[in-house]
Amino acid sequence: MARELHPTVASLLEELETANTPDFADLSVAGARELHDELLASDASARDSVHRLRDLEITGPNGPIPIRVYEPDTDGPRPIFVYYHGGGWVFKTAGDHDQVCRAIANAGECTVVSVAYRVAPEHPFPTPFEDCYAATEWAATHSDILDGDPSRLVVGGDSAGGNLAAAVSLRARDVDGPDIAHQVLIYPVLDHDFTTTSYEENAEGYLLTQAGMRWFWNHYLETPLDGQNPYASPLQARDVTGLPPATIIAAEFDPLRDEDRAYAARLDEADVPVDLRVHDDMIHGFVPLLIEPELESARDEIRKIGTTVQSLE
Repeated sequence: MARELHPTVASLLEELETANTPDFADLSVAGARELHDELLASDASARDSVHRLRDLEITGPNGPIPIRVYEPDTDGPRPIFVYYHGGGWVFKTAGDHDQVCRAIANAGECTVVSVAYRVAPEHPFPTPFEDCYAATEWAATHSDILDGDPSRLVVGGDSAGGNLAAAVSLRARDVDGPDIAHQVLIYPVLDHDFTTTSYEENAEGYLLTQAGMRWFWNHYLETPLDGQNPYASPLQARDVTGLPPATIIAAEFDPLRDEDRAYAARLDEADVPVDLRVHDDMIHGFVPLLIEPELESARDEIRKIGTTVQSLE
């Protein structure tokens, strides 16, 4: 089948090229953060409404961790979805992640806990991972505050957030931690490796570039040796048996496509239920496109994630 971008995505990429939008790899951390926020800004008034929104602060091993709690207009106890935002472990939360959390809360009729973990390079690995694991433990043990059901605990995130969700799932299994019912990995970063075919095919031109991913990894890891740690590179875990069932969402025009496929294959071989959905006309980062431009593929994925969450018993 010929590779062909969705027309809306192709138009978006053309606009970015016409505007001479720089690669994150060509900018300072401060400049990249500013560009990220500009690219992903959305009209707050157009975002999905939720019944209740609360900003809380919990205590983790590295200090306070801000969280935002989204609650739909449904009776509890509800499933709990702990969400870790993307952004290459370098960017902080932005409007796109807020919209995704709102949409998941409504579609899944669940309480969403969005974790504002510490970011690199100020806080390299393993600090972001430790913050996310601590927030997951907190959600599992404070379900009463969340009007949630700890037996229906979901972890998930996009890109670097998908990496953190996979790592939290590994850690929870390894130390007999929170009982995670499902993991939702949205085009996750899963391996410190740039040699795959998808890294070659999609090295540039599709928003996330190979140079950009090298830049993110270089800021996240204090040493390349850390890239062999399965909590940084879940695909390098020796054993993936006993992990929670997984949903993995991938995109054809994404440098990360092949590692997402590889992780799904490893889970399947280990008899871990996995639903891999590869969008053959999409790029990395398409799921937050829920407002303008609004992609039906993005909204459809939110609906499917919601159905999965609601089906948990």
